[in-house]
Amino acid sequence: MSRSLRAVFWAASLSCLVAALGETTWARTSDRLAHAIDLILAREVFRPASVAIDIRDLETGRVLYERNPTLNMKPASTMKLFTTAALLDAEGPEALTAPTTIETAGRLDSFGRVLGDIYLIGRGDPNLSDRFESRTEKNPFDQLAKDLKDAGITRIEGRLIAYDGLFSSESIPDSWTADDLVWSYGAEVSALSAFDNTLRLRLEPGEQNEDAARLTIRPATGFMQIENRVKTGEVESKTDIALSRDLGSRQVVLEGRLARSSAAWTGSVAVPEPARFAATLLAEALGRQGIVIRDTVTASRDPLPSSLRPLASVRGPAVIEQIRVVNKESQNLHAETLLRRLGLAAFKDASVEASLRAREAFLKAQGVRIEDTAMYDGSGLSRSDLVTARSLVDLLSAMDRHRYAKAFRDSLPVGGVDGTLRRRMTGTTAQGRIYAKTGSLRHVNALAGYVDAVSGRRLVFSILVNHHTRPSKEALEAMDAICVLLADLRS
Repeated sequence: MSRSLRAVFWAASLSCLVAALGETTWARTSDRLAHAIDLILAREVFRPASVAIDIRDLETGRVLYERNPTLNMKPASTMKLFTTAALLDAEGPEALTAPTTIETAGRLDSFGRVLGDIYLIGRGDPNLSDRFESRTEKNPFDQLAKDLKDAGITRIEGRLIAYDGLFSSESIPDSWTADDLVWSYGAEVSALSAFDNTLRLRLEPGEQNEDAARLTIRPATGFMQIENRVKTGEVESKTDIALSRDLGSRQVVLEGRLARSSAAWTGSVAVPEPARFAATLLAEALGRQGIVIRDTVTASRDPLPSSLRPLASVRGPAVIEQIRVVNKESQNLHAETLLRRLGLAAFKDASVEASLRAREAFLKAQGVRIEDTAMYDGSGLSRSDLVTARSLVDLLSAMDRHRYAKAFRDSLPVGGVDGTLRRRMTGTTAQGRIYAKTGSLRHVNALAGYVDAVSGRRLVFSILVNHHTRPSKEALEAMDAICVLLADLRS
């Protein structure tokens, strides 16, 4: 055998040996990981539960661990991954939402009067609030009112009409419950939303026993009637506060006792009729600027007049900031708003049916296996949603190759750092190495995202747990333990 042939032979042999050693190392790593995960899944919390897991190497796609990866499960808020990925693809990270405007067909006379109705027109900005401070005034309605005053307007000789006809009238997604609609996480969907369609309530104890607890409402508004029956209790007494609101009612009742030594109690209640709520906030802001509205404040879905012209506008943040709010804060209303914008982008139709079709088309184009899944909303609050661990990993893998991969990854909570993971995995190897979306419903917990392992390997995973009856804390601790194992992989 010639020297050159011997060199080729030994090179090929060495390559085969390295490959074999690599396969052996991979098998050993997978076996050790599988054994460690199986021990975690033997915990009591999982005994009556359904568990679906898919863990892969992000670079090669090879499976490190799987259990029931094709079993349909309730995803809870990991559903938001499908929605935000699709919206990011459709609009791009730097795109701005169409502005919320005040418009009129009436003439502005020399006395500063608008001779006709004014319209507050919503176009799907979910952040019409003080969440971002890019506007001149922290409250966007104060900014709009100030802009009208600066334009010389002193009086509206007509109605203030809130228009939310851009979206269909399906304000409550499929399988949301009546209980959901009372609380901020179940706020109704509208093209004209303000302050997350939520009032944030804060109670502080009074100075003496039996004093009424001090109530603060944000945003400050008279739209809802808040009846505060909460009394200050003794220093060592137990704090026990109940909030009630009948479905569709603007009446909220707070009852109970707040211990004098207690920290402030906070709660968030959803508002009904979100477009009318936004119109009320604007009317109150106009009043603070001395601008009078002669007629009523109302909401309408009727077609807009053709001769409208803008008087003032505010614009929300870029898409990248919008999806960060959805994923890091797990904001349900915003996820539903973005879903409907998908329908607009794809079909000029913001109905739920068109929006779901638009998202499905995106997922199929990305190679996500969703044939046997069922998706009914954008946020995962629907109890009818069913997805697989594999479909979540398919999506996450596709988004890692996407042109907006960094923007998508940066929108996710980081273990032990921010968002819904800020208090989890702290002080472990996983802190700062897990980028993942959380999910939680009654008897449901979920986590799906990326891992930057100590070894430099990048992993993708999804963990879905349904039907457990133990405290959620036990399921979360087990998921976090799996994340620590993944982050600590050293080979």
